[in-house]
Amino acid sequence: MKLNILKKGWIVLGSSALVLLGSLFISDGDYNNHPKLEPFIQEMVSEHQYDEKTLRALLSQAERKDSILEAIARPAERTKAWHEYRDIFITKSRIERGKAFMQEHKETLAAAEAKYGVPKEVIAAIIGVETFYGRNKGGYRVIDALSTLAFDYPKRPIFWRELKHYFVLVRKENLDPLAVKGSYAGAMGYGQFIPSSFLSYAVDFDEDGVKDIWDNPKDAIGSVAYYFKRHGWQTGQPIVDRVTLHNHGADEYANQTLKLTATVQEWQQRGVNVSKGVDEQQDAQLFRYELEDGMDYWLAYKNFYVITRYNHSRLYAMAVYTLSQALVQ
Repeated sequence: MKLNILKKGWIVLGSSALVLLGSLFISDGDYNNHPKLEPFIQEMVSEHQYDEKTLRALLSQAERKDSILEAIARPAERTKAWHEYRDIFITKSRIERGKAFMQEHKETLAAAEAKYGVPKEVIAAIIGVETFYGRNKGGYRVIDALSTLAFDYPKRPIFWRELKHYFVLVRKENLDPLAVKGSYAGAMGYGQFIPSSFLSYAVDFDEDGVKDIWDNPKDAIGSVAYYFKRHGWQTGQPIVDRVTLHNHGADEYANQTLKLTATVQEWQQRGVNVSKGVDEQQDAQLFRYELEDGMDYWLAYKNFYVITRYNHSRLYAMAVYTLSQALVQ
C-alpha cells in the first residue's frame, strides 16, 4: 500500500497519540486560529481520546481551499438535465475502459458477486462513475478538504462529523493524515468512500491484513459490494424498468422522493403501464428523466433505491444502472 504510515517524522506515544516533529510545529496553517478549532479538538479528545497536541499540530497544517467551496456549491445533480448528466458518464471511452476493468478483475468481481450477491457489472459501474475505474481518485489532501468543509461550510454539518471520522480512520489504519488524497468532498479511493463509509463498509477483501481502497482494486471491489449488501441489495431482483403512462396525471407523483412510496399495483392504478411478469406487490417509485426531445419514465425498485444510498440522486443512480447495462452488452 502506498499510504504507509508512521513515515519519517512521526513518533508513536502509547496506542493512539502521535506527535509530529520538525517543521510541522513551525508552520502556521490556515486553521491555527479558527474559532471552530478549539471546539473540534475538545470533541475529539472527549469522544475519541485523541491527543490534543497531535490534533493541534495536524490542523495547523490544514489549508483552506476556496476551490472546494466553489465546487460543492455547484454539483452536477442540481444543475444538469438527465440527458446532459448521462452524456458525462455514458461514453464510449468509459464503457470500453469498464469492459477492460471487468476483464482485468474478473476473478475478484466474480468472488464479490458470489459473496455479497451484487452483480459484477453494478460494482464496476459504481467505480466507473466515481473515478473512471481508478483513474480520477482525487488530488486534494483529505485533511484540507474536510477541514475546509467542516470549518467553513456550515450548510452541511455532516462534514464536521466526517473530519472526526477521518482522524479516527487514519489512527486505526496507521495512515499518514497529511498524505491521504481524495475528492473535494473528502471521498477516497476507487469507490470514493467518505471516512464514515470506510469505517463502516471497507473490507480487506484479499485478506492481506490491510484495508486499501486507494491502490488495491481487490479491496475496493469488495468494499463497494459489501456497501450495497449492507444497504439491502436484493440478489436477483430487478433494479428499474422503463414505463409509459396511460394517465398523465401520474406524472405529478414522479420525482417526489427517492423512497419507494407505493406498490407496482398502486402505480398501475395511478396510470403507469407496467410490463408483464413484474411483481405487482413489490414497492416502487416513479421517476421522470428529461431527454433532448421529451420525457422518459422509469419505475424503480428496491435495488435502485439501494444505489441512491451511495449517492442520494436519481440522476446518479440512473447513470450507474445505464453504465452497468452497457458493460454487459
